[in-house]
Amino acid sequence: MCRLILIVVAGLVLARTELLAGGAAGEREWTIEKRYLLLPVKVGEGKKSVKSHATLTVAGAVVREFDIDLASPAEFFVHLDVSAWRGQKVIFHADKLPEGSQALDLITQSDAIWQADQLYKEPLRPQLHFSAQRGWNNDVNGLVFADGEYHMYFQHNPYGWYWGNMHWGHAVSPDLVHWRELPIALYPRRYGDFAFSGGAVVDKDNTSGWKKGTNALIVAAYTSTGRGECIIYSNDRGRTFQEFEGNPVIRHSGRDPRPFWYAPGKHWVIAVFDEGGFAFYTSTDLKKWTQQSRLEGFHECPDLFELPLGDQKLWVVTAATDNYMVGKFDGKKFTPVTSKLKGDNGRIFYAAQTFSEEPKGRVVQIGWLKVPAPGMPFNQAMSLPQELTLRQTPEGPRLRRLPVVELQSLREGSNQAASLSSFRSELIELRAEFEPGDAQTVEFTVRGAKIIYDVKAQQLIAPGGRRGSGTPVPAPLVDGKQSLVVYLDCTVLEIFASDGLTYVPTVFKPEAGDLSVAVEAKGGKTKTMALQVYKLKSCWNRE
Repeated sequence: MCRLILIVVAGLVLARTELLAGGAAGEREWTIEKRYLLLPVKVGEGKKSVKSHATLTVAGAVVREFDIDLASPAEFFVHLDVSAWRGQKVIFHADKLPEGSQALDLITQSDAIWQADQLYKEPLRPQLHFSAQRGWNNDVNGLVFADGEYHMYFQHNPYGWYWGNMHWGHAVSPDLVHWRELPIALYPRRYGDFAFSGGAVVDKDNTSGWKKGTNALIVAAYTSTGRGECIIYSNDRGRTFQEFEGNPVIRHSGRDPRPFWYAPGKHWVIAVFDEGGFAFYTSTDLKKWTQQSRLEGFHECPDLFELPLGDQKLWVVTAATDNYMVGKFDGKKFTPVTSKLKGDNGRIFYAAQTFSEEPKGRVVQIGWLKVPAPGMPFNQAMSLPQELTLRQTPEGPRLRRLPVVELQSLREGSNQAASLSSFRSELIELRAEFEPGDAQTVEFTVRGAKIIYDVKAQQLIAPGGRRGSGTPVPAPLVDGKQSLVVYLDCTVLEIFASDGLTYVPTVFKPEAGDLSVAVEAKGGKTKTMALQVYKLKSCWNRE
């Protein structure tokens, strides 16, 4: 049994169906005059949260459908882009509203997102790392360079602080450092058929026949949760995509397709997670795909790329957990030359991917960093972009990663290591190279974050190590020396040691009043080869 109340205010109809068992459903109607509907929400509690199911209807058709933690009063507002229906009537409907909720009354039209003047200035907003303007982000998707831009697509819930409603968000950068978030590139086809992870390429030779105009033809593969692996393409610089009419191209029990071009065989390859491991498919036209082989023992978000090592070239396969394997790839089958190896030594790095068509010929990787932002209108972040190479070690070939050189553009002034006692900065880059000598430990303190190198054990102790704060991780000397690169953001610490063989990303929130850096050798003396400390500018402050 329920009760229906209709209220007319200033020409707007608010219809609320009150369910006597508790909770309510309601709707509002507008003629769209502005770009966004601003929706009042709260910081959710993930799947435990009781969410409203919302629909946006235009001319009798549901055009948007998602779950949302509508709230009154609002903790923040998310934005629903309705610019496609300017001048038309739309109806917003939501169920499971708490008794007495005024959330629907708080929805407004606007040409700007909520608190646009505070964007990228929020207290917990990373200033060196990409994060979405509003809502949740997770896996990196579709990293590709085209028409002078680095494209980063990403798993995105634009309507809440928690995981869900998976869309492909979109950002572009001219330099891998300064990112500009664009409108959502890929919406779910319908509710329950969400846009999960995938990758992107440039079809330079138009093997698919989809190219129109002068822009690069960007082709992406993604997991449609209701159908399987699907192909989409864009002729407008990756801003919007069209579906291949033959989708899905692969039906199986997995997800996360990563396409790439295999030049020696003149064919495309898709690496995809298939329950229990990775499967490899090939195609000559991006439309018809044939399975060629499998590689067992890996989980989620495959990536596969070639790197030189001395006179030879080897291939590296990586998984979401950052486990990796070095081997050979003939365009159809991966043959290991190492066992499965551990990648990063942190707990927050996941689902990394490398860029297709990187213009400098590098292999550049970005991963998702699990960095919560409690109380903020955004949640999570991306890692710094890293250049990957292979290095020969006594144990065999190993992956080496270091921050890309473009990050040096954020430096304010010159190296200030000569005056550490007076150094003060919120955002910090530290670089050190030293011979340990007879010291027992060498300790770096960066805004309260203690990074300790144990000389005898050749281990690094850093906040948030592999098994928790203060747990040692391997950090061998390289040619008798230890090198360290540290980037400290307002909530994130990324540490690169052993000439890039050791990588420790971690959540770390420094005390507001502690802006200092200190270095101390204990139990003996070290020989410092280099020590550089830089104040950094925010990546959001473009000049």
